[in-house]
Order: sequence, then structure tokens, then C-alpha cells
Amino acid sequence: PARHFDTRTTEPVSFFLSGLEELLAWQPDSNDDFNISAVPLAKRQPPLHSKRPRTLVCHDMRGGYLEDRFIQGSATRNPYVFYHWRYIDIFVYFSHHTVTIPPVCWTNAAHKNGVPVLGTFITEWTDGEKLCEAFLAGGEEAYGAVSKQLARIAQHYRFDGWLVNVENTLSAAAVGNLPPFLRHLTAQVHSAVPGGLVIWYDSVLRNGALRWQNELNEENRVFFDACDGLFTNYNWKEEHLERTRGLAGPRHTDVYVGIDVFARGDVIGGGFDTDKSLRLIRQYGLSAAIFAPGWVYEHLGEENFLHNENKFWGSLAEYLPTHSICTLPLATSFSLGMGTSRFLAGKEEEAGPWYDLSAQEIQPLYPEREGRLSTSCSLQDAWCGGSSLRVQGVIPPGEERVAIRLFSLQMPAPPKLFLTLLYKMEGPHSDEFAVALELTTWDSDTCHEGNVTSLPEPNSRHHPRFLPAPPPGLAKLLTACDRDSHGWTSRCYELDLQDCSLRDLSLLVSRHQPSPQETPFTCLLGEVRVLDAASMAASPLQVQSLTASQLWWQ
Repeated sequence: PARHFDTRTTEPVSFFLSGLEELLAWQPDSNDDFNISAVPLAKRQPPLHSKRPRTLVCHDMRGGYLEDRFIQGSATRNPYVFYHWRYIDIFVYFSHHTVTIPPVCWTNAAHKNGVPVLGTFITEWTDGEKLCEAFLAGGEEAYGAVSKQLARIAQHYRFDGWLVNVENTLSAAAVGNLPPFLRHLTAQVHSAVPGGLVIWYDSVLRNGALRWQNELNEENRVFFDACDGLFTNYNWKEEHLERTRGLAGPRHTDVYVGIDVFARGDVIGGGFDTDKSLRLIRQYGLSAAIFAPGWVYEHLGEENFLHNENKFWGSLAEYLPTHSICTLPLATSFSLGMGTSRFLAGKEEEAGPWYDLSAQEIQPLYPEREGRLSTSCSLQDAWCGGSSLRVQGVIPPGEERVAIRLFSLQMPAPPKLFLTLLYKMEGPHSDEFAVALELTTWDSDTCHEGNVTSLPEPNSRHHPRFLPAPPPGLAKLLTACDRDSHGWTSRCYELDLQDCSLRDLSLLVSRHQPSPQETPFTCLLGEVRVLDAASMAASPLQVQSLTASQLWWQ
């Protein structure tokens, strides 16, 4: 069927539904298997429902379903990718089709990094009025059928809920049923999808008129009260934020104040001034909805996209509370899910562009310190996948080392950890540096390293012991503990901790000789792993009842 497979190449594609008939007629289908997310939503700390301001990203690019619709990837040069997952809490895939089912590659990439994904249910213009009249004015049976279908679709494709956007006027009968419809949809989504969400866009009022309010007020509060959150329109001023904060009360973090990065209309700031809008929103303790951050790609162009993307998100970082990883194993090769070549074990396997967000790996923090440190993606060289993490910085005069924070962690430390690192120094003086990993733990009286007699490190910094060879039984997993391959250096470490809680994983770059000058360095990271020794020693479960289906030979 053309909905599930590209008519030109037969490749499986992601799709949307148009109109009420298609939505109500939708049934799970054996051709759907490609579209079902294979990655469960990773746990994170603090959990999404904690009472700190959140960041929602609403992705709206050229109508949607571009190269990202190809479920098994495509040979796209310079595609759009998103990878600052640590800095955001919710990802919405937006298009103007009635039912936007997020392309599964986005759900896979977001879930891997602990971020839930919402589809969009939209009605607009005169067709939207007719559609709303058909299902809302029809009463409980009619709107109940729609909310059940939307919840089933999210459950079936394994994404996390809906943004609901009614952009047309409503009759008195239709608007009267809108709050009960939202309550029913929210209850259905909560029961079908663990951690599911329904968010309402600030558009129609309680009397059915279409008038954007740019705030939470008495005219739209009835819809906010019926679901998990409100996404406001973009033309707000500070007094809107003040009133919103007052009216939202304890639910102030459920208001996502809209920022249009394209800065259309009368707004505080978009583009590289988006931080001005975000700063104000955070002053009132509200959540933010960043709309169309693909501006970086569409407006500034594809050529220098990765550099501009890091600059854009770097400018917002101080207003974006990050979330931490809270489960092991942690293993990543930093791949963005795209590249100009494919690499395996440090060797280029295949030249040529590729794009597949499902192959994106867990993404780190991207720390920037003006002139002193930058982290970016290198497509020129990688250990595995399409890219490595380039860390560039300087060691200040008289100092021996610098620590670059890669991951924020929040979990109890197992008694024994194995860590592995693959790296490559670039530049003329690369032999002057040593590279290692550092783990920090949360301050506590009980936490200590090694056996009971060893002294705790000051300020909870732990430097895992270098392992020249893998311990017996783990040789397969920790191959090449002290080997070089295609210019990459491989290192293994172990660390024994008692009663500790993990906090940060950092890269430690130190120079062999102290120097009165500042020393610049560039290091590529190809892979980092943090493994719980106990679970690694257990033999893995055997794969059972493996089947292959939907085969097409070319």
C-alpha cells in the first residue's frame, strides 16, 4: 500500500492521516511493523513531572515528512538532525495534516535520550470547522471515538501523546464538548501510554471564537484544566507572563510559553536573540515551547549547519535545565544518525552521505566556554557510525589539566564499574597530552573508593584505575584495552565504589609537563562506555523465536 511504502522504491515510509474518515477507519495493520518505535523511553532524572520549568521543542519544517519519512534511512547530503536532547524535555512533531504521526526515526532518537515525543492533531480553516462540527457537536459517542483512536494510535506506534491544535471557530455545541473531549483524550492517553501527555495549543476561546491569547487567562483556562498543559501563542509581553503565572498557580510548569524562532509577528526575540525570550519566561518560572528551531537549518543554510546549531543551543544553555542519565550500561559512539561516510572500528567502510536518525546514539552535553572550550561533532573521522565528538580547548598557564563534562548522571554507583574510552589526539603536539576519564560522586559521608581503609578523594573526584588487559571472562566485551587501531587509542579502566551516587562523567585532558603558556588541544572521542561489572559478568539472555518478515530483495 502507498501509505506504508514509497511507490518509487518500495522502501517503508512514515505517514500521516488526513481527515476524520481516515482517523476513524485506522486499524493496526501488518504493514505497520516498520513504523513502530523499537526504542523504549529511557528513564531520566529528575523525572518529567518534577516541578521545574520544562523545555518543549516543536519541530515544523517545510510541511514535514521530508527525508525523515524513510524509515531505513536515505542517502541525504546535509540533512537536518537534532541532538541537544539533554537540554529539552518534550519533542513535538508538527505538520498541517489532520493526524501527524511522528516519523518513527524521531521517536527512536528521542526515546534513546530520555525525551518523550508527541504527534499533532490539528483542525483548521473551513474544513476544520466541518470536521469539529462532525465529531464535537455530535456528543459523547462521536468525540469518544476520536479520543479512543488517537490514544490507540499513540499506543500502537509507541510514541507518547498529542499536541491538540484547533485553529478554527467552533459552534456553541462544539465548544461545549471541547473540555469533555480533552478530558476524555487525556484519560485515554494516560491509560494507554505510560507517562503519556496531551497539550492544548492556545487558539480558540471558551465561547468558540478563534483568538490567540498569548497567555493563560479566563478565556482559555477551561481547556488547560482539562489536559496536561497549555502551549501559548508567540506574541506575548512581560505582563502576559505575570498574569499567566498568577492564574496557573501550582501548575505553572504546565504552561509552555511559545517562542517562534523565526520571530514572526510582534515578539521579544527569535533567531540568535531567542535567549531574550527564554530569560523572561524563566524569570516567571514557566516552561517554554521553542517553535521551529529548524530556523538554524532553513534560514542560515545547510552548509554550516552543525556549527550554527551548536552556537544556537549554546546561547540558550543557561536557561535549559538538563536531565541526567540514571541507568547503566551507558555506551555511545556519539553518532548523530548521519554522515558523509560510514565508519566501523575506526576504518571508513563506505564513502557517501547517509541519514538515519534511528542510528543516532546517546548524545552528551555540549559544553561551551567562550574561547576556552568547545565541543562539536566531527564528520571527518569516527570510530563507529558517522561522527565522533571533537573536544577543543586550552589548558590555562600553570595548570596541569582540564576536565570536560560529558554526561550528567544521577544513580547509585554499583560496587564495581568498568569504563572504556576510545580517543584520538589531533594536531602537532598531540604526544604532550594524556587523556583519561573522571567520575564524580555526590557529596556524602558514606561514599568512598576501593576498600574501607582507603581515603575518600577530596571533592568526590574519582580517577578510575587503568586496566592494561581485560579481566578474565570479559575479554570479548572489553577487547583491545591498550591498543591502537587506525590512529585511535583504546583504554579500559575499573573503579570500586562503596555507598556512592554517581554525578558526572568527564573527559580529563592533562599535559605531561606544566607550562607557563596556555596549551591548546584537540581530542576526538570515538566511544565511551560505563558498565556495571556485576551485570556484565552475567551471561546474556539467548535470543529466541527470531522471525523475519516483509522481505524485499533487489
